[in-house]
Amino acid sequence: MLPLLAPAPTVLSEAEWTARAGAHRQRMDTWLTPHQERRRTGVAHPVLDFLFTYYSETPARLRRWHPGVGVVLTGAAATERLGWPFYAEVDARDAAGETVRGVGLDVPAFLAKRRASVGWVEGLLAGTAGRPGQFGCFGMHEWAMLYRPGEGEVRHEQLPLRLGQAGTDAVVESHRVQCSHIDAFRFFTRAGAPRNTLTPTRDTQQQLEQPGCLHATMDLYKWAYKLGPAVPGELLADCFALAADVRELDMRASPYDLTSHGYAPVAVETPEGKAEYGAAQRGFADRGAVLRERLLAVCRELLALG
Repeated sequence: MLPLLAPAPTVLSEAEWTARAGAHRQRMDTWLTPHQERRRTGVAHPVLDFLFTYYSETPARLRRWHPGVGVVLTGAAATERLGWPFYAEVDARDAAGETVRGVGLDVPAFLAKRRASVGWVEGLLAGTAGRPGQFGCFGMHEWAMLYRPGEGEVRHEQLPLRLGQAGTDAVVESHRVQCSHIDAFRFFTRAGAPRNTLTPTRDTQQQLEQPGCLHATMDLYKWAYKLGPAVPGELLADCFALAADVRELDMRASPYDLTSHGYAPVAVETPEGKAEYGAAQRGFADRGAVLRERLLAVCRELLALG
């Protein structure tokens, strides 16, 4: 007798799960096919490349649909997954109490390697979800990354600055910089870092992340693929789609002039731009809250099984 995957998992027929896998590939190719074509032709994209360079998941892995923890795949096609990491043949009881043999997440093997990471991510997501969102930053993190740059600190050199260097510096100096995200703060220039009201570190990440932060929202995608293959493909794709939308706002509100790439600026140095940024930020926080809860449910189910 093989180990039971879960007391009452979702059991999918081959027709059901292959249809979902096909829909996932088609959805992800909306982003992946243009990205791979740009790579083939050597064309950089100042906004979307971030989703494939800063974040490390590969197109091949992103195309792979996973059912997630608590789901059993049946049918001959499922046996292919026995060669994939963290998949195994499992016995499971369906909702009627019948034993079903299929292929699913090898929970003991997954937790043997990933339990500490799952616990850390659960703590980060739960802490973030439990805090109020802060919506008064107006994207100044991107500006502080360009404030009075020293040698080696100029980023995206090929992109012009919408207000020039002096104008960019003046915007930073006239605003309160209050970035709570370590992976944005660590890119501040040496001159920009002391202007931040916080000094986020990796050790304080769980205490400082808050749901209004654009980078914390984009990072839901990172936690989705870091938890793979325990995360359902649909949830991963939802997180990727949100990250792509947030990244667009992040760069439109930055000091860069992206009009030649088809992106109108969000002029956060003006009252109108601040209002536009804040409204979009709140909308992303609302979308992120739903995805964060879904990721938390995955973490908690895994931890309960371990």
